[in-house]
Amino acid sequence: MTKNILTVGNVKCGTENLFLISGPCVIETEVVMMKTAEKLKEVSEKLKLPVIYKSSFQKDNRSSSDYYDGPGMEKGLKVLAKIKEQFGFPLLTDIHYPDQAQPVAEVVDVLQIPAYLCMQTTLTVAAAKTGKVINIKHGQFLAPENMKFPIAKIEASGNKKILITERGYTFGYNDLVVDPRSFFHLNMLGYPVVFDLTHSIRKYGIPSADKKGGAREFLPVLARAGTAAGVDGIFIETHPEPAVALCDAASQLCVYDLEEFLKPIIELHNVEVKYR
Repeated sequence: MTKNILTVGNVKCGTENLFLISGPCVIETEVVMMKTAEKLKEVSEKLKLPVIYKSSFQKDNRSSSDYYDGPGMEKGLKVLAKIKEQFGFPLLTDIHYPDQAQPVAEVVDVLQIPAYLCMQTTLTVAAAKTGKVINIKHGQFLAPENMKFPIAKIEASGNKKILITERGYTFGYNDLVVDPRSFFHLNMLGYPVVFDLTHSIRKYGIPSADKKGGAREFLPVLARAGTAAGVDGIFIETHPEPAVALCDAASQLCVYDLEEFLKPIIELHNVEVKYR
């Protein structure tokens, strides 16, 4: 099926070239953010893999109000703007409320709609009306073909710059299941499809600071399955020291392990493109 090809800064999404969305789950210290960006730049250049830098200024769905939820919009956007200026990455971050859409759009290239909020009409319409690329994450509670409904809301707002991100399904048993059939359904919607690997291995009900809160052993097999199924981009949250990350410590990939992790994924992608 023909897809809309999107340009995000210097990254083409929806072509035969794989792209990567990566960065710390949530904005932490400037040192952590810059270390991650520096390594991502090196990996991008060595592997010839374009990168969109991702980090959240707010995580409004933590399982406890006591957990770190980010520096807030004003401080967070300043850090992201500095990364863009220094490293040249296009930027992606989440928004949770309609009134965040316009000020965030003035700094970043992609507005991300969190999976839990993908059916929130006011939020998706406000994001769409900024004219920015919208990365809408597939809700854990929706059949993949039903993502046509939130996508239609964005299109009806005059915006066809859309990325669709898969991150697994939950059935209420504190686990996420990735169904390879979903990649077929999402690809049929006509927009670039991204596979969010590190969120798909989270274990619900277990704090992410607990090593049992993620199942990193499944990252290679899930990455290869999704790539072979024909995704356009890979989403991997990375951190210099995941064990001490302030969010999703059990599931983020160490940014210094990223290069070797990606090599077989890129090879598999090239095979998939050859026989697509």
